Amino acid sequence: RRICEVLELSPSVNDPEDPVRPENEEKGTVEFDHVSFAYPDAGENVLNNITFKAKKGETIAIIGSTGCGKTTLLNLIPRFYDVTSGSITIDGIDVREMSQEKLRSLIGYVPQKGVLFSGTIASNLKFAGDQVSDEMMKEAADIAQAVDFIEEKEEKYNSPIAQGGTNVSGGQKQRVSIARALASEPAILLADEPTGALDRASGQEVLKLFRQLNEMGNTIVMITHDLNVAKAAQRIVKIVDGQLSPYEEC
Repeated sequence: RRICEVLELSPSVNDPEDPVRPENEEKGTVEFDHVSFAYPDAGENVLNNITFKAKKGETIAIIGSTGCGKTTLLNLIPRFYDVTSGSITIDGIDVREMSQEKLRSLIGYVPQKGVLFSGTIASNLKFAGDQVSDEMMKEAADIAQAVDFIEEKEEKYNSPIAQGGTNVSGGQKQRVSIARALASEPAILLADEPTGALDRASGQEVLKLFRQLNEMGNTIVMITHDLNVAKAAQRIVKIVDGQLSPYEEC
């Protein structure tokens, strides 16, 4: 009965009847314009009146205490949920006016907990689909600084990955997660605590990678609890109780 209830649910996020396609020259500018959001049947908003812009080639760090709405904010960009009011645009186009397929082709997502699937390194890096060629896969691994440990393995890209990535280290798992997000060549990278599970040295390597991505024109929106990580971004957005708050350096 419960399975049938789930299967019979109507999606809350749908494609528009006449979706708008961005121009071929994608810039990757993300803008929140007075965005508020409440979960279905919730009594109050999780986010209220959020306004900021992440320009092409910038890294924006989102900081705030646990439960303040940081991950919710990030998840509104790929339309895991739709805003309650206001708008989110990419290069001036409201994300609700694009098809979900097109919107998500512009975005790479690095979750807070790097998850790898059973298979091979190659099958994980090509998770986005057949459009990811061997060349794109290897370039993404190179950018994510994963090539060294991959090449050290006997079967290289065909090396097996256990369910959950239990047979690779935390740093290696995070590099593969970042490479997987980059393999489809997205204009925008969303990262939820990308250095949270790493030691300081590995975290610094990830920040160095993000600076290189900025130089290549990628826009990065990342969540972090670490102020030292946040200070590596061009701008910091602070969320307090679901609202923007001025960031003042201590």
